[in-house]
Amino acid sequence: MDPQSLRITPSTQPDSTNKSIAETVNSFGVHDTFRYGPKSIATDILPKHPLEHRLKHWEETQTNLKFTLERRIYGIHAPVRQLMERSIVSRVQRAPILPSSNLSLEVLMGKDETIDFEDFLNVPELSTDMMDMHASMEHKLGIKL
Repeated sequence: MDPQSLRITPSTQPDSTNKSIAETVNSFGVHDTFRYGPKSIATDILPKHPLEHRLKHWEETQTNLKFTLERRIYGIHAPVRQLMERSIVSRVQRAPILPSSNLSLEVLMGKDETIDFEDFLNVPELSTDMMDMHASMEHKLGIKL
C-alpha cells in the first residue's frame, strides 16, 4: 500500500498471492500441523474473503491516512513526531511478569475512547499461566545460566 495515498478503506483484495511455508515451519523445517492446522492446497491457492483482508488492514490504512493528512497540513514533522512519541512510550514497560496496560500508547493512538475485545478478554489476572519472575527477567535480558 502506498503510504502517501488518501485511501479511506483498505483494498478488497491482497496485493500479492505469494505463499510460503516459511511462516508455518517448525524447528525441523516442515509444516507445523499442531499450531497451524492441516496444510491444504485449496486454502493456500484460493483467495480469502475480501472482508477479511479489509479488516486485517483497517487500522494500518487509517493510520496511513492520518499521517498523510497531517504531513500535508502541518508538514513532515507532525507524523515524524507522532511516530517518535509512539516508539518512546511503547518502550516503557514493567517487568515481564507484571501486567502493563501501556495507557500512554493507547492515548497517542486514540484507542482510549473505544472498547475492543482486547480490553476485557485479554486480562492477565485471568490467565492460567504462572510465570517465574526470575526466569522471565533472564529471558528478557538474555541472561542464561
